Amino acid sequence: MEYIVQYFETIPSLHRSIILVGGITLFWLIEGLVPTRSLHYKKWRHAWPNFFFTATSVLVNFFLSFLLLNTADWTQANAFGLLQMFAVPSWLYVVLGVLLLDFIGAYLAHWVEHRIKPLWMVHLVHHSDHHVDTTTANRHHPLESLVRFIFTLLAVFLLGTPIGVVMLYQSLSVVLSQFNHANIKLPNKLDLWLSYVLVTPHMHKVHHHYILPYTDSNFGNIFALWDRLLGTYKNLAASEIVYGVDFFPNEAENSRLGSLLKQPFQPYQKPSIKYINP
Repeated sequence: MEYIVQYFETIPSLHRSIILVGGITLFWLIEGLVPTRSLHYKKWRHAWPNFFFTATSVLVNFFLSFLLLNTADWTQANAFGLLQMFAVPSWLYVVLGVLLLDFIGAYLAHWVEHRIKPLWMVHLVHHSDHHVDTTTANRHHPLESLVRFIFTLLAVFLLGTPIGVVMLYQSLSVVLSQFNHANIKLPNKLDLWLSYVLVTPHMHKVHHHYILPYTDSNFGNIFALWDRLLGTYKNLAASEIVYGVDFFPNEAENSRLGSLLKQPFQPYQKPSIKYINP
């Protein structure tokens, strides 16, 4: 475990790029072999705006990474943070660090985005994808990338996690997000059993259903236990899931980069589609 943390403390930018590109490539290929849904869309054309937002997310995190590094170093130098209040084995320290970074940096950030209207408008860019696949994982407006970074930075400050654990968490987050967005069909029992530990493709697809209450469920990114513990877990048959969001139903508009960049600044109108009971 110490070797892993040491590796991620100084992980080269090339290796981080390989993790990002390698994950998309792997799940892109698997989608073609065992898709959840038939690929009745032009995959490369669909991927273009998602790849653009992947690049902007990388840039936001790259230019702000010094804040993450300085904050992590400061917590270590001053023995500050929740995790530094207890003496635990090093392996447990790493596990708890990744778990709690996932809770604050992913689950909590995601939950807040669904509760605060301006943040929800920014997050809609992610939900307005009508063909959820592995490229959708990084379909975040640059403003949302900034919001997610702030939550991660807050988590590092509150927890006192060293930069090696932070980089490990971020690498796992990238790969697991690509996995649970991928258009991959796992055997039903395997998906169900796995979803008690990790966020699976089907579990997250329920979150991408176009209507409440399913849109406001299954907020997790790496670990499924946060949704199960906090009562935000829901299930829905795969055949009933409709991708998109009721506020921006126009698929053509939701495929244009210019329209997506302007989405957060559209005037909010209450959707005509009503809330349904599960």
